[in-house]
Amino acid sequence: MASPNGARTAVLDGDPSRIAAIAGIISAIWLVLVGLFLWLMPAPAPETGFTAAGIVGTGIAICMPLALIWLAAIMARNMQQSRAEILHLQTSIAELRKTLAQRPPAAATQMQPAAPPTEEPRPFASRREVSRLIVPQPAPQSHSAQQSLPLGGAPTATEQQLDRVDLIRALNFPDDEGDTAGFAALRRALKDRNARKLVQASQDVLTLLSQDGIYMDDLLPDAPNPALWRRFAGGERGATIAPLGAIRDRDALALSAARMREDTIFRDSVHHFLRKFDLMLAGFADGASDDALLAMAETRTARAFMLLGRATGTFD
Repeated sequence: MASPNGARTAVLDGDPSRIAAIAGIISAIWLVLVGLFLWLMPAPAPETGFTAAGIVGTGIAICMPLALIWLAAIMARNMQQSRAEILHLQTSIAELRKTLAQRPPAAATQMQPAAPPTEEPRPFASRREVSRLIVPQPAPQSHSAQQSLPLGGAPTATEQQLDRVDLIRALNFPDDEGDTAGFAALRRALKDRNARKLVQASQDVLTLLSQDGIYMDDLLPDAPNPALWRRFAGGERGATIAPLGAIRDRDALALSAARMREDTIFRDSVHHFLRKFDLMLAGFADGASDDALLAMAETRTARAFMLLGRATGTFD
């Protein structure tokens, strides 16, 4: 069976060549027809001759169809590349979900000794590639010792047995294929009913946003304010809380707002995600330290909340 990368390469490399060849053939046919027309056209009268306006008009009449032909070819090539990117993303998600289903239970994984890695994880070309790893799957290896973060605060009853460190790591999703701690935290979060619903809702909106070329790692929010997060979690709304929508990328906001109006699936997914995040925040902020709120605000899920909340007027 052909690999997804091979299929993607065939679409991106093969079809654009055919499009260029077709455009070249059409352009050649047009030039041949123009040549025949000029050859068969009767010569102008000596007293009139060729005027500058006539020469310019003839040149425009000849070049304009050529420009339209190649413009159509470029648009067709860009459309095929966009479709190929979407197909590649869908194939990657399907393969990662298949890997999740084939993973052994956590208990069996812990009984096996961790083998030393034979090679370094493959580096990613860009932060956009990292954003495509947001499909939940268990950690490749199980480690009993986790690096602790100075976030402070004890887990609340609404978070059950999932502590804030794991929840924050799960809401940020793994950074790359070698992020063992991130995958382990994500797996623990998926066992918690409330956290699982938010993680899955976040995955849905991040995947939909990526279809428009919007990636959380490309967005640079304003410096987070823990006090604003606490007030919002307490139910405060209005102009005083508006700075919480710290994502100000005009293109991302415009694309999100336009898709909210036109795409029913996107709109329903966004509203579902905003509700789940709001519920999580109400429990998370209760007893959380400022460091914990700041770390939560830096996650990819929180950036999606700031972007979509601003696009939908949640902070107004």
